[in-house]
Amino acid sequence: MSSTANPETLGQTRGGRQGNTITANNRQSSMRGRSSASNGQSVLRKMQQPQQVKKIATGLGWFSIGLGMAELLAPDSVARLIGVKQTSTSRTLLRAFGARELAAGIGILANDRPTGWVWSRVAGDVMDLSMLGTAMTKDDTDRTRLNAATAAVIGVTALDIVTGSGLSSQQSARSGARTPGIHIKRSITVARPREEVYSFWHDFKNLPRFMKHLESVTVMGNGRSHWKAKAPAGSTVEWDAETTADQPNELIAWHSLGNADVSNSGMVRFVEAPGGRGTEVHVDLHYDPPGGAIGALFAKMFGEEPGGQIADDLRRFKQVMEIGEVMLSDATVTEGPHPAQPLSSSEREEYREEYREPSREPNRGMNRGMSVPIERTTDFRGQSSM
Repeated sequence: MSSTANPETLGQTRGGRQGNTITANNRQSSMRGRSSASNGQSVLRKMQQPQQVKKIATGLGWFSIGLGMAELLAPDSVARLIGVKQTSTSRTLLRAFGARELAAGIGILANDRPTGWVWSRVAGDVMDLSMLGTAMTKDDTDRTRLNAATAAVIGVTALDIVTGSGLSSQQSARSGARTPGIHIKRSITVARPREEVYSFWHDFKNLPRFMKHLESVTVMGNGRSHWKAKAPAGSTVEWDAETTADQPNELIAWHSLGNADVSNSGMVRFVEAPGGRGTEVHVDLHYDPPGGAIGALFAKMFGEEPGGQIADDLRRFKQVMEIGEVMLSDATVTEGPHPAQPLSSSEREEYREEYREPSREPNRGMNRGMSVPIERTTDFRGQSSM
């Protein structure tokens, strides 16, 4: 007896086998991905073991000495190796970098706890990357060699960061103390009644109107809120926060929850200013920057110093409360040194909309009888300037 296979059934069978094959391949790919991630984490943990960290630090010390000697004694050869044209400027720069490398290498090898010297290598790496980036913009360079040199420096920078983090962790463990984060205190006087100032700040949706790096705050109820902010290099960070204290017209305190991108806590106090001059606003903030100490270093190098941010935010808050909007200037649009020029009509409208408070009219003439407000900025050491 003969039998004929049903074409539809045969197609389903083949399709099923192909589907099974694809599923199996996906599973294998997923398993390989998890295995690679696990292997990477295992290697990182091994590198951060005390004995291994010390060995890597010693190797970096000798590497610094070797590189430093080469840059000091043969700057033209080093310039040619990395694809930079040999000039008097390149010789001067490379010899300066060589002296820096030599000092770091000696410092690492001469100390049992070379944490600071290893972190100084990270700062040096950033300088090297900056120099290579500048060289990339010139026409008389070898791009292939420059790209290879940049990739090598990035790799060494990663090794320096891992080693520095491992040494810092060991140092903290020995002292039994937690690595401190960043503590900022800033104050300003606003020529408005305390009740009004507290009420405006208490509505967290108002905060992005004067906090330049804050994108949004979503109030979730029960004293909880979700925050999203800009971070260096065009990235963003998010976290949930909980209000821990709320005394009407006096203070608001909070702390972040769970695995926040930026662990933080702080308090804002509202105090009547002497002589009926309005309200003193005191901000006390503590946070751990993304990336720890090296993250804070990068933030400062790219103009994202947190103390300056808070001071600028308070100045904008003062303007919103006193005149109803943030005063705009050329510096509002373009940060850093640049030729001064008036804002165009489109730029003026764009930034006016960004900082405007729609429901509030300017308070012109509302400060009659009040002394001229004095702005006070206090740094984390408790010093203040008037």
